[in-house]
Amino acid sequence: MGDDIKLDELDRRIVVATQAGLPLVAEPYQHIADELGTTAKEVMQRMRRMLESGIIRRIGAVPNHYTLGFRGNGMTVWDVPDEKVVEYGEKIGALDFVSHAYHRPRFLPEWRYNLFAMVHGTNRDELKHKIDAIAEMLGKDNRAHEVLFSTRILKKTGLRLIPGQKTVIRE
Repeated sequence: MGDDIKLDELDRRIVVATQAGLPLVAEPYQHIADELGTTAKEVMQRMRRMLESGIIRRIGAVPNHYTLGFRGNGMTVWDVPDEKVVEYGEKIGALDFVSHAYHRPRFLPEWRYNLFAMVHGTNRDELKHKIDAIAEMLGKDNRAHEVLFSTRILKKTGLRLIPGQKTVIRE
């Protein structure tokens, strides 16, 4: 069973105010603070605390790649030496056509891949060239890879609170 994490009323109000995303204004934290009757500094400190405690997993932009014209998207999975997975993850994640890269555990013998990277292109042919460039970058450390092509957009949502809910339960 997981740990229960208590949220005070202002934490809850911050989550509710941001659960559909930050407002698209020049100063989003100030905008939220004004709505909640607090300061932007307080909003940022509380969000940082919730991030560090695991209530919030991340704060970041979530672009709709299809709307931006990127329709050849695929999650690439790579089998690289474990001692190099962080190094390669950072290099691949820095590429302008990769939105995120991360380490995942292997599940041998069924799943040998330990490095995941979401690659974006306007079509599958372009995507193939980009994946080939990653394979070339990895050289002999690319022991195997596959592409899991996106076939639809999944709804991306963050933390949602149920009305009256006072606790976040971690599993």
